Amino acid sequence: MQTMKKAIMLISFIIPLIMIGKGQSVNAGPANITPAKPDVLILKENSHNFGKIPQGRPATYTFEIANTGTEALRLDNVQASCGCTTPEWSREPIAPGATANIRVGYNAHAEGAFTKAVTIFYNSGQTKTLTITGEVYKSPVSSAPENSTVQFLKQTNQ
Repeated sequence: MQTMKKAIMLISFIIPLIMIGKGQSVNAGPANITPAKPDVLILKENSHNFGKIPQGRPATYTFEIANTGTEALRLDNVQASCGCTTPEWSREPIAPGATANIRVGYNAHAEGAFTKAVTIFYNSGQTKTLTITGEVYKSPVSSAPENSTVQFLKQTNQ
């Protein structure tokens, strides 16, 4: 009976040691980590503030981008966060060291402050975001105040 107790105690002591040893295995080979693609799209600026713009008068701004890589850069897509913002860009590849433009338009239909994002998708999976901001104010019905004297003159000359 006593030998059985010793055997059980010995086994209960050895099993945890084996488990601890297995948890500390050493990786002798190099890790299989693929390096991230270098970021080759450089934005001259990533945001633009239109300031105050009159309601109903669209506003546009042109962002400049540069390819700092050694291979041609292709913009896969340029997508606005909503339908009131419209990006325009060339579908042609951007040569190494060259620049290109992304023109962003805002329709200024809704009155009030706005912040809109435009996402650039490039190099099959990389992204960058442009931001436009501003405030749309309600424009007057006419460009000049009504002149009652003009109406009077029109009536008297008839």
